[in-house]
Amino acid sequence: MTYTALAVTGVLVAIALDRWVARTRLTTTRTWWSAYAIIVFFQLLTNGWLTGRRIVQYDPDTIIGDERVTLFGDGRILYAPVEDLAFGFALVLTSCVAWMWLGRRSGDDPGLAREEVA
Repeated sequence: MTYTALAVTGVLVAIALDRWVARTRLTTTRTWWSAYAIIVFFQLLTNGWLTGRRIVQYDPDTIIGDERVTLFGDGRILYAPVEDLAFGFALVLTSCVAWMWLGRRSGDDPGLAREEVA
């Protein structure tokens, strides 16, 4: 399975966990998207530095694009493959969903999932 397929699957599974399995509905809140914007900014900085300097390299047969490391284009954003953004999104969302779900089970619901969407 390619990194692209794994990243897309990860995003779909994370959203399904959020919306229908754990019912935390984090992705329906402005708080989630504001927090995620901060996370993705630093993810792009870190990923870009690691891939731009070729510290981390990807098999061109498993990602969108080829082996050329470019700032933008050819399936890359700030040197990193777009799959890294999708995979990072899935990891962060799944972690936050687990945190909220476990908090609810223990009786410590931080209230983020109850926020009203404007």
